[in-house]
Amino acid sequence: MAEDRKGRQRMVAGAADMISRRGLNATSVRELAKHTNAPLGSTYHYFPGGKYDLATEAVRWADGVIADALTGELAAGPEAGVAAFLSMWRKVVLDSDFRAGCPVLAVSVEDLPDGHSAPRDAAAAAFARWTSMLAASLRNAGAEPAAAERLATLIVASVEGTVAICRAQRDIAPLDLVAEQLGGLIRGALDKSRS
Repeated sequence: MAEDRKGRQRMVAGAADMISRRGLNATSVRELAKHTNAPLGSTYHYFPGGKYDLATEAVRWADGVIADALTGELAAGPEAGVAAFLSMWRKVVLDSDFRAGCPVLAVSVEDLPDGHSAPRDAAAAAFARWTSMLAASLRNAGAEPAAAERLATLIVASVEGTVAICRAQRDIAPLDLVAEQLGGLIRGALDKSRS
């Protein structure tokens, strides 16, 4: 049973990796099975709905990984948490030689067939979760609630968009610029609440 869970988990993590590089529509179940060294039959055993079931699980897995990282890093405050969030994406982009980005973003911009909206719904839930976590951290640090929500939304949108820009330009400089700007905005929001 533990081996079954490991095999399933390996397929989910492998799908997230492949989707982060190629997108969902350019990825087949056969390629996903090959990428994770899993028998094709196992893929359909664990994910009877095919690649859309697997993609939904891959997005949920990526959401969990990122939320866990944010939880740990935001304990040091919103500025430290956002810096670590950006650092994580910096590593993903550089370690993949600009080939990988966020599987959540990749799925959210895909044109999915009717009746297969679950991956996009999972992506929407992931973005909402990260935004909520960031907003809570900002509020706990003293930011006004409405300002915290706006800034949290801006942070998630900025990071996701900048990862795409870095991949397109094959340059990490945009992410570094955004990190600097977001740090200033966070300090400004917290300073304003103290005045």
